[in-house]
Amino acid sequence: MPANFHPVILAGGRGTRFWPLSRKKRAKQLLALDGKETMIQQTVARLMPLAKAKQFWIITNGDLRPEIARQLKRLKPEHIIAEPVGRSTAPAIGLAAFILRRENPDAVIGLFPSDHVVTNEVRFGEILGEGIEIAAAGENIVVLGIEPSRPETGYGYIEVGSLASGNARHVLRFTEKPNADRAAEFVRSGNFYWNSGMFLWSAKTLTNALTEHLPKTAGLLEKIAAEYGTRKFAATFKRLYPRCEDISVDYAVLEPRSAKGEQESRIFCLRADFGWNDLGSWTALHEHHVGKSTPADGNLVSSKGIFTLNASGNYVHSPEKFVAVVGVNDVVVVDTEDALLITTRANSQDVGKVVKFLDKKKLKKLV
Repeated sequence: MPANFHPVILAGGRGTRFWPLSRKKRAKQLLALDGKETMIQQTVARLMPLAKAKQFWIITNGDLRPEIARQLKRLKPEHIIAEPVGRSTAPAIGLAAFILRRENPDAVIGLFPSDHVVTNEVRFGEILGEGIEIAAAGENIVVLGIEPSRPETGYGYIEVGSLASGNARHVLRFTEKPNADRAAEFVRSGNFYWNSGMFLWSAKTLTNALTEHLPKTAGLLEKIAAEYGTRKFAATFKRLYPRCEDISVDYAVLEPRSAKGEQESRIFCLRADFGWNDLGSWTALHEHHVGKSTPADGNLVSSKGIFTLNASGNYVHSPEKFVAVVGVNDVVVVDTEDALLITTRANSQDVGKVVKFLDKKKLKKLV
C-alpha cells in the first residue's frame, strides 16, 4: 500500500442519461447498477488495497453528500466535500490538490470518476501501482488509456508516441470527442486510446500546472484551501468557488501541457487493460450485463416475473411488476413509481434531454 497515495473521487454528476432511476438526490453513482454495491461503493472498494480510508477524498454536491456519507461510513466525513455550485473537473480536483499540497507537496493524487466498472481489480491495482511510481518520480502526469474496441464518438482520445519506460508511453496530444470518420481513423492507426478520465499526479505537479495554465482559478482555489479545517472554510468556499472557471482538467491542463511536445510535456499513458466500462447509458448497461451472462435472446429484464415471445435485445426494468415482452426488439423500458421511460437502445444517449425538459418546466419532483 503506497503510503503517500490519495484517491480523489469525483461524484457530483447527476447521471441524467440514467433517468428515471437517477435523480438529483440519488444519482447514477449512488445506484447499484452492477451488483449489490452502488457504483461509488465499488469505486472505493477497488481502491482500498492502495490507500487507507483516511486518505480518500470525495468531491460532490449538497444534494448527494448526505447519501454518500451514509454509503461510505469508513471515510472521514470532513473529506466528503460538497461544492456550493457545480463546476467541472479542473476546480474540483484542483481544490483537493491545493488542500493536500499544504500537508505534503509530494502526495500522489489519483483522480477517479465515481461510476465506472472495472472487472479485473488485480490488474487495476498493478497498473495503478506503476502509475503511482511514475507520478511520484517528478513533474509527471499519468493518464490511463483504454484500448478502443470501436470508433466511439462519445469519448476523448489520447494519441501516444514512443515508449517511455515499463509500460508507459509518451503522450502526443488529446482530442475531444471526434466525429465518426476521425474516430474510425484513430482506431485504425493503432496509436490512440480512449481517455478513461483517470489521472495520477503529485499535489505539487497539479497545483503548479493549474497555476501555469489556469491562474485565476488556481489563485481562488489556493485561498479556499488555506481556510480548510477552520471556521472560515465554508464561507470562503461559498464566496470564492463560484468565481472559478467551469472547465475540465482535460481542457485546462492536459491539452496545453501536451502542446509542449512529447518529451517536454512529461505526460505518460498507461494502457488500462483491466476490463473497463463507464456505463454511460442504458444501452451500455444492457451490453455490459449481456456480455457477462450471454442470454440467448439478449433480453435483460428486472421484474417479478417474465414472459417473452419473438423479442430480443431488450432492456426492461420494472422490479415490482410481471413483465411480458412480445414482438419487440432493442427496446429500453424503465418503470419507476412516478415515471416511465420508453426508448430504443439506439436512442438511449438522448435520455438526458428528458431531464433538460423537466428542468425547464420546473418539474422538480421528477428530477
